[in-house]
Amino acid sequence: VQLQASGGGSVQAGGSLRLSCAATGSIGNINVMAWYRQAPGKQRELVAMITVGGTANIIDSVKDRFTISRDNAKNTVYLQMNSLKPEDTAVYYCRGRGSGDYWGQGTQVTVSS
Repeated sequence: VQLQASGGGSVQAGGSLRLSCAATGSIGNINVMAWYRQAPGKQRELVAMITVGGTANIIDSVKDRFTISRDNAKNTVYLQMNSLKPEDTAVYYCRGRGSGDYWGQGTQVTVSS
């Protein structure tokens, strides 16, 4: 399984970005897809997760601004991020879990005030 993350960039506060994570390979082994982020000097944290059945969970600090979704036909998971704040600046990683544990490369999100 390979996960390819994309969609990061630099935006001003209040802006929006949509991250994508495309999965290839033996994706039938993946039950849960998730987005994590790691800000400079901080530990990596879970942001949002979604099951193969579509059940989603998002951390409280972003749940009114971020949405996670998946397109099973495209084997892709999205993280829609609205009303971005400088504290959302981080490298964002996607992760797939099932019979294995898979990580995509990070994509940088930078939010300026």
